[in-house]
Amino acid sequence: MPFIDTNFEGLKVFEPRVFEDDRGYFYEAYNKQIFEKAGINVEFVQDNQARSTYGVLRGLHYQIEPYTQAKLVRVTEGKVLDVVVDLREGSKTYGQSYSVELSAENKRQLFVPRGFAHGYVVLSPTAEFFYKCDNYYSKAHEGGLLYNDPQLNIDWQIDLSEGILSEKDLILPTLGNQRGTFMI
Repeated sequence: MPFIDTNFEGLKVFEPRVFEDDRGYFYEAYNKQIFEKAGINVEFVQDNQARSTYGVLRGLHYQIEPYTQAKLVRVTEGKVLDVVVDLREGSKTYGQSYSVELSAENKRQLFVPRGFAHGYVVLSPTAEFFYKCDNYYSKAHEGGLLYNDPQLNIDWQIDLSEGILSEKDLILPTLGNQRGTFMI
């Protein structure tokens, strides 16, 4: 199977089989049957794409019920550090983070199940970030965690003084300052 399990239940790294020759390469980025054999039974309903420059840090974002989202994320140009935080109450990895480098070169993808906050930082001059979601985005149901929360202690692999963040992402609460339950 082209999946690598992580220590987080349901969080999987997908390494597709790549066929290369003198014309270039070909690979299946998504095949429902292969994903279902790995226990990933989702119906994707929305594709999103973002282009960013070095140091852009997006996240950490999540959606609450009834708009929680599972995602399949990948990079089609450049390189990012992709980061998730487990927000599933009762999970043995609750409040822990996981990171993986995704790039156009390594063609890895990360399947992020519902219940995680998600973000990434661009490590190359530019990057094209693409992701599939199994639920629609709802502004009224969005939430987030502060990227530099000391409790999470995430190594973003850049000098954070050079980080480029949205105003919204700069004022997100820490994990310890979330109001109520995440309902994700």
